[in-house]
Amino acid sequence: MVTEHQWLTENQFVDAVAVAMITPGPVVITVGFIGYLVAGFPGASVAALATFLPCYLFTVLPAPYFKKISKNQSVKAFVDGITAAVVGALAGAVAVIGIRSISDLTSAIIAASALLALGYIKNIKEPVVILAAALIGLLLKL
Repeated sequence: MVTEHQWLTENQFVDAVAVAMITPGPVVITVGFIGYLVAGFPGASVAALATFLPCYLFTVLPAPYFKKISKNQSVKAFVDGITAAVVGALAGAVAVIGIRSISDLTSAIIAASALLALGYIKNIKEPVVILAAALIGLLLKL
C-alpha cells in the first residue's frame, strides 16, 4: 500500500496507461491507478470521481433532450468539431506512448505487426491483436 505521496516515473506512467487501455473503462481506470500510486486509496477515489462524474452528469442530465437537439445543424457542427479534436488528441497520445514504449527491435516488430494487422485485416478484434502481440513477444524472447 502506498503511504506517502510519490511521483511516477515515466516508465510507470506508460505502464499504467498500457495496462489501463486493455481494460474496460480505460480513462477512469488509468486515472484511478495513477491516483492510487500517487496518494493511495484516497488519491484513486478522488482521481476517478473527478474524471468520471462530469462525463456522467453531462450525459445523464441532458439525455432526454438528445433527440430534440440532435437535428440542430449547430449542434451537429459542434459534435463534428469535438469528434475531430478527440481523434487528434488520441492520435497524439498514441504517438507519445508509442515513441516512449518502442525501445528495442522486439517492441518495434510487435508494434509494426499490430499496426499491419489493424490496417489490413478487416474486423479484427482488439483482444486478438493483444494476444498475437503477446505471442510474438514470447517467441522473440525465446
